[in-house]
Amino acid sequence: MAAGLALKNSFSAREFARLREVQGRWLHQTEPEIKSLVKSLAIKALSSNDARAGAQAAQFVASIAAIELPRDLWPELMPTLVQNVGEGQDHQKQASLSTIGFICEMQDPDLQNSLSQHSNAILTAVVQGARKEEQNNDVRNAAMAALGDSLDFVRTNFENEGERNFIMQVVCEATQASDSRIQQGAFGCLNRIMALYYDKMFFYMEKALFGLTVQGMKNEDEDVAKLAVEFWSTVCEEEIAIEDDNAQAQQDGTTQREYFNFARIATQEVVPVLLELLTKQDEDAADEEYNTHRAAYQCLQLWAQVVGNSIVEPVLQFVQTNIRNENWHFRDAAVSAFGAIMEGPEDKVLDNLVKQALSLLIGMMDDPVVSVKDSVAFALGRISESVPSAIDPSTHLQPLISSLFTGFSSNPKMASSCCWALMNLAERFAGDSGCQQNALTSHFDASVSHLVNITSNNGTDHSVRTACYEVLNSFVTNAALQSLSTVYSLSEVILERLEATIPMRQQVVGVEDKLILDEMQTSLCSVVLVMSASISTQHL
Repeated sequence: MAAGLALKNSFSAREFARLREVQGRWLHQTEPEIKSLVKSLAIKALSSNDARAGAQAAQFVASIAAIELPRDLWPELMPTLVQNVGEGQDHQKQASLSTIGFICEMQDPDLQNSLSQHSNAILTAVVQGARKEEQNNDVRNAAMAALGDSLDFVRTNFENEGERNFIMQVVCEATQASDSRIQQGAFGCLNRIMALYYDKMFFYMEKALFGLTVQGMKNEDEDVAKLAVEFWSTVCEEEIAIEDDNAQAQQDGTTQREYFNFARIATQEVVPVLLELLTKQDEDAADEEYNTHRAAYQCLQLWAQVVGNSIVEPVLQFVQTNIRNENWHFRDAAVSAFGAIMEGPEDKVLDNLVKQALSLLIGMMDDPVVSVKDSVAFALGRISESVPSAIDPSTHLQPLISSLFTGFSSNPKMASSCCWALMNLAERFAGDSGCQQNALTSHFDASVSHLVNITSNNGTDHSVRTACYEVLNSFVTNAALQSLSTVYSLSEVILERLEATIPMRQQVVGVEDKLILDEMQTSLCSVVLVMSASISTQHL
């Protein structure tokens, strides 16, 4: 196994020039007899009873294939792999399918350009291994992974209705496998197929994919459910792209792409499932963790962009039912759903909805559950970004800004959402360039004072401090002339702080301390630059 890894590494390099050098040595400085022996032994290693050794051999074979297949120097490779899958032992099948997957996923442009001529062999192997008749789940899982990697190169086969039907049958049957790994692979393939072959999907959506994916979204295995949700995200992304392409084609007088309205047709059935999945939050999930809840939120955002006003009724009904629910999961889901549809429906529709809900949302910034408050802050950010016309400066701005600053101080988890919302407010209510005052002027001094106080507190989390400086930048950038005196006073404070960080370099004792100090100095320097630009602009 170690030898296989070493050999594979000897054929690879991160830098393109280095990779070409390695490949050149194999092509021009290695004797033909040696190359034949190495390839023969590598193929034999795929039959190893040790699955780990077989996996390393698969990567090594793929490394050689990347050099030789584009130059037609290994014509027997694909037939050999197909034969292994058809006639070999289970471990040999699995390793051979993994080899095909590794070959297909490699980013070498010469290799990618050459793979289409091997599409028949690739499909023969992977479809044979992926069929429901295959009893070994490891083999079937490897086949599904290889099929997903090969879909870019089998366009000719997908154009053939008979071949396409068989491929789709195998993938759809795999969504019903008892092994969740195979189900994940199948839904991953469906996502890729929808992205690549949308124009061929009408028949399959009608007959199978709609029901299979909705069922998959309800799967107890989170990884399966996420991939089923992502299928509909892919549908939405494709339909958004098609609408854009067709609008351009209409202007140019060229042929438009087929558009099937899959999302619009499925709204009444799929959106309620997405809304239900929004209630599956994990309170302890890390900010960067991608789970079912976040997959459903992203899908709902895309859905709103595709179907526009049609999304409002089911979402509004869900929000009205759950916004005051005693269970925080449902309150959080209601707020998230409301924020998710702030782009897509007509402005006048959203304007009315936001005006009715804004006071309630601002009040929910006092919710006892941090996750709910964070979702509220993010929803307020979405509103201030997409529907600022619904925010009445005289009525809403003061409590809105105040609640977001309170959120800053209450929990570091909320810093990012509150920061983004405040920055959106500063940008949207800046008024005309060079104006004497704007909607933020009456709140400017208090906001700057609040930010200065938070950032001066030694107990403030460094992520919160960084977020505060970002907000400060936004407020200064969008300050009206009447606030210029405050900017002058702020410049003295920031320069003093920046100067005070210089001797701190001598006190740094660890990597983490150095990173925090670097981040603080970067933030302070960015504020200095923004203040300089603001003052210079106002004096022009």
